[in-house]
Amino acid sequence: MTKTKTTLTDLNELLFEQLERLTNGDLEGDALKREIRRSKAVSELGGKIIENGTLMLNARKHLDEYGISDNGAIPVLGIGRGEC
Repeated sequence: MTKTKTTLTDLNELLFEQLERLTNGDLEGDALKREIRRSKAVSELGGKIIENGTLMLNARKHLDEYGISDNGAIPVLGIGRGEC
């Protein structure tokens, strides 16, 4: 079974792997078109993951800034019970 990649470090590695595949000089025609489509999909999804991480980080910063800390639960963001 393949390990699920769930961290920003994993995402970074995945993006660089995709870059290596995309810059492979042996890719041509349909194979190149498929890899370009895959790269666009990975890039878009990676951007959403980063946006989500930024939102969670900003929410945590605001909770900490106002001294709410772990008492200020925001369930939709997974914040409030040590998840962030």
